[in-house]
Amino acid sequence: MLSDTERQAAIEFVYREARLADEARYAEWHALWTDDAVYWVPATTDPAADPERHLSHIYDNRARLDTRVKLLQTGHRYSQEPASLMRRLISNIEVERAENGDLVVASNFKHEMHWWVGRTTHRLRRVDGALKLSQKTVVLVNAAEPLPNLSFLI
Repeated sequence: MLSDTERQAAIEFVYREARLADEARYAEWHALWTDDAVYWVPATTDPAADPERHLSHIYDNRARLDTRVKLLQTGHRYSQEPASLMRRLISNIEVERAENGDLVVASNFKHEMHWWVGRTTHRLRRVDGALKLSQKTVVLVNAAEPLPNLSFLI
């Protein structure tokens, strides 16, 4: 059972993570992740999909996240010229505890401009008393369609 305090902390974490990405505050966004982080955007809506066996739009470990953020911070990321103007709208947040004690936070989202719609699941872990992001999976409603620009998926 989750306390109200834990539930609220998890919800606030998800809102903060989205805001930092929307505002291109990449160093702060990057600091939210654990060392063993995985960021996955499958190219399917199949709930049984496995990133080791199914095509992915994004399947990044911490090293790849490091590279992604470094490239974005150079200001020479051609997929971001002009920079994407974004605002993630998050709703239907559900929080539960995983077997290992992590918090699993699922929410629906809508990305303005191109109407990206889907469901995001964040896996949060306490590290030195602070919530950190250990895994993020984004399942797009239109995952099987060609996507013109995935730069919003940071």
